[in-house]
Amino acid sequence: MFDDRELWKARASRRAKDLGSYLRYIFNGHIVIVLLFLLGAAGYYYQNWLKGLSADFPAELIMAVVFGLFLTYSPVYNLLLRADEVFLLPLETKLRRYFYRSGMLSLIYQGYILLLVLAALMPMYARVNDGSFKLFLPFIVALLAVKSWNITTGWQIQYFVQTAVHRLDALVRYLINTIFAFLLFNQAQPLFLLLIAVIMVFYYWSFAARTKKLGLKWDLLISQEEKRMNAFYRLANLFTDVPKLKDTVKRRKWLDLLLRPIVFSHDHTYRYLFARTFLRAGDYFGLFIRLTVIGGLVVYLLSSGIGQIILGVVFLYLTGFQLLPLWNHHQNKLWSDLYPVSVKMKADAFFHLLMVVLCTQSVIFAILISIKGEFLSALTEFIAGMVFNYLFIYFYSKKRLKIQ
Repeated sequence: MFDDRELWKARASRRAKDLGSYLRYIFNGHIVIVLLFLLGAAGYYYQNWLKGLSADFPAELIMAVVFGLFLTYSPVYNLLLRADEVFLLPLETKLRRYFYRSGMLSLIYQGYILLLVLAALMPMYARVNDGSFKLFLPFIVALLAVKSWNITTGWQIQYFVQTAVHRLDALVRYLINTIFAFLLFNQAQPLFLLLIAVIMVFYYWSFAARTKKLGLKWDLLISQEEKRMNAFYRLANLFTDVPKLKDTVKRRKWLDLLLRPIVFSHDHTYRYLFARTFLRAGDYFGLFIRLTVIGGLVVYLLSSGIGQIILGVVFLYLTGFQLLPLWNHHQNKLWSDLYPVSVKMKADAFFHLLMVVLCTQSVIFAILISIKGEFLSALTEFIAGMVFNYLFIYFYSKKRLKIQ
């Protein structure tokens, strides 16, 4: 006899064991020390920034915009596998409690994230209000209730396969979430919050009524779950080999112009392969863009020259460290071993790509600092970045990847 409870317990236990085995490698890595340093530096500058806030600073609006994003993104961690598309399909009507438990798990995890975000933003809110944290508990209770609504409503939306429906739903829920959060943080009259709550209930009911006779979209649910796990595996792959990691490729034709300077010759075989892989495969290019944007904002907003230089180097390290798995990206592909190219040429091509990427990031950081008129700090940041890039690439990465 089918027992959905036992199935969910087995899936949850297997997932926890899988995540735990990789988290052990992640938290044992020295990158955690770097992240703790970043958090400490961010906390220090955040505290100093708070001291200069005026009473008319729009803290409520900023918090509403931020929480609108965190509330709207509310996936259900369904723990489904690709084989379920076949074997669990006949049992779809008996899986109600299975997905209910998945929803509760999602609420607990995402609720914890909301708690951390509120704890981080509450000092800003208290600074421009009465300086008290007494509203922290009512705020988190209200936000958890809205998060529950987002999870349940998002589950109803997955019954539709049309992409337009999903996009429109995300936009509508973001607007509702942001308005509710803005009224909540402004301590609006309960009647206004109640009106938004009624709109939420009606919105959920309208979709629940339309999807009552629809079946689950198994392919969509499984694809979303695989995408979430693949994102975690990409992170774990920075610290250890992950056999379960699935390669993803994006064409990005508009970036082909960056490959034109590479000469079509025997010596540049791996230079072209690594460059193409960086631009198209996995999330290497996206990771570079995200860290460059975040790092650029950090060095631009900081006023301390030493802090700009240190954090600029830290972001160079984070970028370079997370690009190291690119060296082994093709290790399981036989055809790359058939190239009549020496290992030295492969290593030179890899180091050349790292140098180009990290030097580009260094130049961007220096330009952003110079825009503020701090030319000495910009020059120092550029020189420090170049020195770090050389040491990181030709000493640290060689030793870590065991390249002769």
